[in-house]
Amino acid sequence: MKSIIRFLSILCVAAGMSRAADIPDKCYLFSYFIGNGEDGLHFAWSRDGLKWEALKNGKSFLTPKVGGKLMRDPCVTTGPDGTFHMVWTDSWHGTTIGYASSKDLITWSEQKSVHVMKDEPTANNCWAPEVVYDEKKERFMIFWATTIPGKFPETEMGGKNDNNHRIYATTTLDFEAFSPTRLFFDPGFNAIDSTLIPFEGKSVMIFKDETKHPKAMKNLRIAIAPEPSGPYVVEETPVNPPGAWVEGPSALKVGEKVILYFDAYTRHHYAALSTTDFKSWTDVTPQLVMPKGIRHGTAFEVSGAVVEKLLKE
Repeated sequence: MKSIIRFLSILCVAAGMSRAADIPDKCYLFSYFIGNGEDGLHFAWSRDGLKWEALKNGKSFLTPKVGGKLMRDPCVTTGPDGTFHMVWTDSWHGTTIGYASSKDLITWSEQKSVHVMKDEPTANNCWAPEVVYDEKKERFMIFWATTIPGKFPETEMGGKNDNNHRIYATTTLDFEAFSPTRLFFDPGFNAIDSTLIPFEGKSVMIFKDETKHPKAMKNLRIAIAPEPSGPYVVEETPVNPPGAWVEGPSALKVGEKVILYFDAYTRHHYAALSTTDFKSWTDVTPQLVMPKGIRHGTAFEVSGAVVEKLLKE
Protein backbone atom coordinates (compact mmCIF):
# COMPACT_ATOMS: atom_id res chain seq x y z
CA MET A 1 0.00 0.00 0.00
CA LYS A 2 2.82 2.43 0.89
CA SER A 3 4.48 1.82 -2.47
CA ILE A 4 1.19 2.56 -4.28
CA ILE A 5 0.71 5.81 -2.36
CA ARG A 6 4.31 6.81 -3.06
CA PHE A 7 3.83 6.03 -6.76
CA LEU A 8 0.66 8.13 -6.93
CA SER A 9 2.42 10.99 -5.15
CA ILE A 10 5.24 10.88 -7.68
CA LEU A 11 2.68 10.98 -10.50
CA CYS A 12 0.96 14.02 -8.97
CA VAL A 13 4.24 15.87 -8.52
CA ALA A 14 5.29 15.01 -12.06
CA ALA A 15 1.96 16.24 -13.43
CA GLY A 16 2.35 19.50 -11.50
CA MET A 17 5.89 19.99 -12.79
CA SER A 18 4.73 19.25 -16.32
CA ARG A 19 1.96 21.82 -16.10
CA ALA A 20 4.28 24.44 -14.61
CA ALA A 21 6.81 23.78 -17.35
CA ASP A 22 4.03 24.22 -19.91
CA ILE A 23 3.20 27.75 -18.75
CA PRO A 24 4.84 30.34 -21.01
CA ASP A 25 6.65 33.38 -19.64
CA LYS A 26 3.82 35.57 -20.97
CA CYS A 27 0.19 34.62 -20.34
CA TYR A 28 -3.21 36.29 -20.40
CA LEU A 29 -5.91 36.63 -17.77
CA PHE A 30 -9.58 37.44 -18.10
CA SER A 31 -11.35 38.95 -15.08
CA TYR A 32 -15.09 38.37 -15.20
CA PHE A 33 -18.29 37.76 -13.26
CA ILE A 34 -21.09 35.23 -13.50
CA GLY A 35 -24.79 35.52 -12.75
CA ASN A 36 -25.55 38.97 -11.38
CA GLY A 37 -22.12 39.40 -9.82
CA GLU A 38 -23.16 38.36 -6.31
CA ASP A 39 -20.32 35.89 -5.73
CA GLY A 40 -17.60 38.23 -6.96
CA LEU A 41 -14.41 37.99 -8.98
CA HIS A 42 -13.57 35.17 -11.37
CA PHE A 43 -10.45 34.58 -13.46
CA ALA A 44 -9.68 32.59 -16.59
CA TRP A 45 -6.24 32.19 -18.15
CA SER A 46 -4.95 31.59 -21.65
CA ARG A 47 -1.73 30.94 -23.53
CA ASP A 48 -2.93 32.31 -26.87
CA GLY A 49 -5.84 34.65 -26.11
CA LEU A 50 -8.37 32.28 -27.68
CA LYS A 51 -8.63 29.22 -25.45
CA TRP A 52 -9.52 30.32 -21.92
CA GLU A 53 -9.67 28.09 -18.86
CA ALA A 54 -11.43 29.03 -15.62
CA LEU A 55 -9.15 29.19 -12.59
CA LYS A 56 -9.96 27.80 -9.15
CA ASN A 57 -12.46 25.43 -10.77
CA GLY A 58 -14.64 28.42 -11.61
CA LYS A 59 -14.95 29.59 -8.01
CA SER A 60 -14.76 33.20 -6.87
CA PHE A 61 -11.44 34.78 -5.84
CA LEU A 62 -13.03 37.74 -4.03
CA THR A 63 -16.50 38.32 -2.57
CA PRO A 64 -18.06 41.79 -2.90
CA LYS A 65 -18.50 43.69 0.36
CA VAL A 66 -19.25 47.29 -0.65
CA GLY A 67 -22.03 49.22 -2.38
CA GLY A 68 -24.86 46.92 -3.39
CA LYS A 69 -22.52 43.95 -2.77
CA LEU A 70 -22.16 43.16 -6.45
CA MET A 71 -18.93 42.75 -8.38
CA ARG A 72 -19.90 43.22 -12.01
CA ASP A 73 -17.63 44.27 -14.87
CA PRO A 74 -14.34 43.78 -12.96
CA CYS A 75 -11.50 45.63 -14.68
CA VAL A 76 -7.89 44.99 -13.66
CA THR A 77 -4.80 46.98 -14.63
CA THR A 78 -1.19 46.98 -13.46
CA GLY A 79 0.57 49.99 -11.97
CA PRO A 80 4.23 50.89 -12.56
CA ASP A 81 5.23 49.11 -9.33
CA GLY A 82 3.54 45.86 -10.38
CA THR A 83 0.50 46.28 -8.13
CA PHE A 84 -2.82 45.19 -9.61
CA HIS A 85 -5.68 47.68 -9.31
CA MET A 86 -9.30 46.68 -9.86
CA VAL A 87 -12.53 48.65 -10.22
CA TRP A 88 -16.02 47.25 -10.68
CA THR A 89 -19.73 48.04 -10.79
CA ASP A 90 -20.79 47.70 -7.15
CA SER A 91 -24.56 48.19 -7.60
CA TRP A 92 -27.23 48.71 -10.22
CA HIS A 93 -28.07 52.19 -8.96
CA GLY A 94 -25.93 54.66 -7.04
CA THR A 95 -23.02 57.08 -7.31
CA THR A 96 -20.13 54.76 -6.38
CA ILE A 97 -17.82 52.16 -7.91
CA GLY A 98 -15.84 49.46 -6.10
CA TYR A 99 -12.04 49.45 -5.76
CA ALA A 100 -9.38 47.08 -4.37
CA SER A 101 -5.71 46.31 -5.05
CA SER A 102 -3.49 43.25 -4.87
CA LYS A 103 0.12 42.19 -5.35
CA ASP A 104 -0.75 38.70 -6.58
CA LEU A 105 -4.49 38.69 -7.45
CA ILE A 106 -5.07 36.35 -4.51
CA THR A 107 -4.77 38.51 -1.39
CA TRP A 108 -6.65 41.79 -1.77
CA SER A 109 -6.74 45.10 0.07
CA GLU A 110 -9.82 46.22 1.92
CA GLN A 111 -12.56 47.00 -0.58
CA LYS A 112 -13.90 50.53 -0.74
CA SER A 113 -16.60 52.44 -2.53
CA VAL A 114 -15.33 55.43 -4.47
CA HIS A 115 -17.97 58.16 -4.68
CA VAL A 116 -17.13 59.20 -8.22
CA MET A 117 -20.50 60.91 -8.84
CA LYS A 118 -20.98 62.45 -5.38
CA ASP A 119 -21.46 65.90 -6.94
CA GLU A 120 -24.32 64.60 -9.10
CA PRO A 121 -26.90 63.37 -6.58
CA THR A 122 -29.48 62.64 -9.30
CA ALA A 123 -27.13 60.31 -11.19
CA ASN A 124 -28.84 57.00 -11.91
CA ASN A 125 -25.81 54.72 -11.90
CA CYS A 126 -22.08 54.12 -12.39
CA TRP A 127 -21.72 51.23 -14.81
CA ALA A 128 -18.79 49.24 -16.22
CA PRO A 129 -15.88 51.27 -14.81
CA GLU A 130 -12.42 50.73 -16.30
CA VAL A 131 -9.01 51.83 -15.06
CA VAL A 132 -5.85 52.45 -17.10
CA TYR A 133 -2.43 53.81 -16.27
CA ASP A 134 -1.48 56.84 -18.34
CA GLU A 135 2.30 56.47 -18.67
CA LYS A 136 2.81 59.92 -20.17
CA LYS A 137 0.97 61.71 -17.36
CA GLU A 138 2.02 59.16 -14.71
CA ARG A 139 -1.42 58.74 -13.24
CA PHE A 140 -4.37 56.37 -13.28
CA MET A 141 -7.58 57.23 -15.07
CA ILE A 142 -10.92 55.66 -14.17
CA PHE A 143 -13.88 56.02 -16.52
CA TRP A 144 -17.45 54.68 -16.54
CA ALA A 145 -20.97 55.23 -17.90
CA THR A 146 -23.56 57.30 -16.02
CA THR A 147 -27.01 58.66 -16.77
CA ILE A 148 -27.87 62.06 -15.30
CA PRO A 149 -31.57 62.69 -16.03
CA GLY A 150 -32.10 65.82 -18.11
CA LYS A 151 -28.39 66.29 -18.83
CA PHE A 152 -28.68 65.55 -22.57
CA PRO A 153 -32.35 66.20 -23.44
CA GLU A 154 -31.69 66.13 -27.19
CA THR A 155 -30.98 62.39 -27.08
CA GLU A 156 -33.46 61.32 -24.41
CA MET A 157 -35.96 58.89 -25.88
CA GLY A 158 -38.47 59.28 -23.07
CA GLY A 159 -40.36 56.57 -21.31
CA LYS A 160 -40.07 54.78 -17.99
CA ASN A 161 -36.59 53.80 -16.79
CA ASP A 162 -34.93 55.38 -19.80
CA ASN A 163 -31.16 55.73 -19.65
CA ASN A 164 -29.11 58.24 -21.61
CA HIS A 165 -25.50 57.49 -20.73
CA ARG A 166 -22.30 59.37 -21.34
CA ILE A 167 -18.78 58.44 -20.22
CA TYR A 168 -17.30 60.24 -17.19
CA ALA A 169 -13.80 60.06 -15.72
CA THR A 170 -11.57 60.88 -12.78
CA THR A 171 -7.82 60.57 -12.26
CA THR A 172 -5.72 59.55 -9.26
CA LEU A 173 -2.14 58.95 -8.23
CA ASP A 174 -2.82 56.74 -5.21
CA PHE A 175 -6.52 55.75 -5.16
CA GLU A 176 -6.92 57.93 -2.07
CA ALA A 177 -7.34 61.37 -3.64
CA PHE A 178 -9.26 61.80 -6.91
CA SER A 179 -9.61 64.66 -9.35
CA PRO A 180 -13.06 66.22 -9.84
CA THR A 181 -15.18 64.01 -12.08
CA ARG A 182 -15.48 65.32 -15.63
CA LEU A 183 -17.45 64.48 -18.73
CA PHE A 184 -14.90 62.33 -20.56
CA PHE A 185 -16.63 61.24 -23.76
CA ASP A 186 -19.84 62.43 -25.40
CA PRO A 187 -20.33 60.97 -28.90
CA GLY A 188 -23.69 62.69 -29.20
CA PHE A 189 -25.68 59.58 -28.36
CA ASN A 190 -26.28 57.08 -25.57
CA ALA A 191 -22.95 55.27 -24.95
CA ILE A 192 -21.78 52.65 -22.42
CA ASP A 193 -19.10 49.98 -21.91
CA SER A 194 -16.05 51.94 -23.03
CA THR A 195 -12.58 50.37 -23.02
CA LEU A 196 -9.16 51.69 -24.11
CA ILE A 197 -6.13 50.15 -25.78
CA PRO A 198 -2.95 51.86 -27.05
CA PHE A 199 -2.27 51.37 -30.75
CA GLU A 200 0.43 52.89 -32.96
CA GLY A 201 1.03 55.82 -30.63
CA LYS A 202 -2.65 56.64 -30.22
CA SER A 203 -5.41 55.67 -27.81
CA VAL A 204 -8.27 53.62 -29.24
CA MET A 205 -11.62 53.49 -27.49
CA ILE A 206 -14.12 50.73 -28.20
CA PHE A 207 -17.58 51.39 -26.80
CA LYS A 208 -21.19 50.35 -27.16
CA ASP A 209 -23.67 52.51 -29.04
CA GLU A 210 -26.63 52.12 -26.69
CA THR A 211 -29.06 54.10 -28.87
CA LYS A 212 -32.57 52.82 -28.22
CA HIS A 213 -35.76 52.59 -30.27
CA PRO A 214 -36.54 53.69 -32.94
CA LYS A 215 -32.88 53.62 -34.10
CA ALA A 216 -31.73 50.72 -31.97
CA MET A 217 -28.04 50.29 -32.77
CA LYS A 218 -26.62 48.20 -29.90
CA ASN A 219 -23.32 47.71 -31.70
CA LEU A 220 -19.66 48.52 -31.03
CA ARG A 221 -18.05 51.74 -32.23
CA ILE A 222 -14.48 53.06 -32.26
CA ALA A 223 -13.12 56.47 -31.29
CA ILE A 224 -9.47 57.57 -31.55
CA ALA A 225 -7.48 60.14 -29.55
CA PRO A 226 -3.85 61.25 -29.40
CA GLU A 227 -3.63 60.14 -25.75
CA PRO A 228 -5.81 58.29 -23.19
CA SER A 229 -7.28 61.49 -21.76
CA GLY A 230 -8.66 62.48 -25.20
CA PRO A 231 -10.18 64.19 -27.06
CA TYR A 232 -11.77 61.27 -28.96
CA VAL A 233 -13.14 61.35 -32.50
CA VAL A 234 -15.69 58.68 -33.43
CA GLU A 235 -15.01 56.61 -36.53
CA GLU A 236 -17.87 56.45 -39.04
CA THR A 237 -17.95 52.68 -39.54
CA PRO A 238 -19.13 50.50 -36.62
CA VAL A 239 -17.16 47.39 -35.73
CA ASN A 240 -20.23 45.23 -36.19
CA PRO A 241 -23.40 45.98 -38.15
CA PRO A 242 -26.31 47.97 -36.64
CA GLY A 243 -28.66 45.74 -34.69
CA ALA A 244 -25.87 43.32 -33.73
CA TRP A 245 -26.86 43.69 -30.05
CA VAL A 246 -23.49 43.12 -28.41
CA GLU A 247 -21.79 44.75 -25.40
CA GLY A 248 -18.96 44.55 -22.86
CA PRO A 249 -15.93 44.90 -25.19
CA SER A 250 -12.38 44.18 -24.05
CA ALA A 251 -9.32 44.41 -26.29
CA LEU A 252 -6.05 42.49 -25.92
CA LYS A 253 -2.86 42.66 -27.99
CA VAL A 254 -1.62 39.17 -28.84
CA GLY A 255 1.44 39.19 -31.08
CA GLU A 256 0.79 41.44 -34.07
CA LYS A 257 -2.98 41.26 -33.67
CA VAL A 258 -5.53 42.82 -31.36
CA ILE A 259 -8.34 40.52 -30.26
CA LEU A 260 -11.63 42.21 -29.40
CA TYR A 261 -13.87 40.17 -27.08
CA PHE A 262 -17.52 41.02 -26.50
CA ASP A 263 -20.72 39.58 -25.12
CA ALA A 264 -23.23 38.61 -27.81
CA TYR A 265 -25.82 38.70 -25.07
CA THR A 266 -28.95 38.05 -27.12
CA ARG A 267 -27.29 34.87 -28.38
CA HIS A 268 -25.98 33.97 -24.91
CA HIS A 269 -22.32 33.51 -25.85
CA TYR A 270 -19.03 35.37 -26.10
CA ALA A 271 -17.63 36.34 -29.48
CA ALA A 272 -14.32 37.75 -30.75
CA LEU A 273 -12.87 39.59 -33.73
CA SER A 274 -9.20 40.17 -34.56
CA THR A 275 -7.57 43.06 -36.37
CA THR A 276 -4.18 44.52 -37.21
CA ASP A 277 -5.40 48.01 -38.13
CA PHE A 278 -8.81 48.58 -36.46
CA LYS A 279 -10.33 48.85 -39.94
CA SER A 280 -10.66 45.28 -41.20
CA TRP A 281 -11.82 42.54 -38.86
CA THR A 282 -11.69 38.74 -38.84
CA ASP A 283 -14.26 36.71 -36.93
CA VAL A 284 -12.33 34.34 -34.63
CA THR A 285 -15.36 33.24 -32.62
CA PRO A 286 -15.09 29.65 -33.94
CA GLN A 287 -11.65 29.38 -32.27
CA LEU A 288 -12.79 31.00 -29.03
CA VAL A 289 -13.21 28.85 -25.92
CA MET A 290 -14.58 30.63 -22.82
CA PRO A 291 -15.60 29.44 -19.34
CA LYS A 292 -19.24 28.58 -18.82
CA GLY A 293 -21.37 31.52 -17.73
CA ILE A 294 -18.67 34.16 -18.31
CA ARG A 295 -19.91 37.75 -18.43
CA HIS A 296 -18.28 41.15 -18.90
CA GLY A 297 -14.70 41.55 -17.83
CA THR A 298 -11.24 42.54 -18.94
CA ALA A 299 -8.44 40.70 -20.72
CA PHE A 300 -4.88 41.62 -19.72
CA GLU A 301 -1.33 40.32 -19.94
CA VAL A 302 0.53 38.82 -16.96
CA SER A 303 3.67 36.81 -16.35
CA GLY A 304 3.64 33.04 -16.25
CA ALA A 305 4.68 33.27 -12.57
CA VAL A 306 1.40 35.01 -11.73
CA VAL A 307 -0.60 32.28 -13.44
CA GLU A 308 1.41 29.56 -11.67
CA LYS A 309 0.36 30.94 -8.28
CA LEU A 310 -3.28 31.26 -9.37
CA LEU A 311 -3.30 27.66 -10.58
CA LYS A 312 -2.45 26.53 -7.04
CA GLU A 313 -5.54 28.13 -5.55
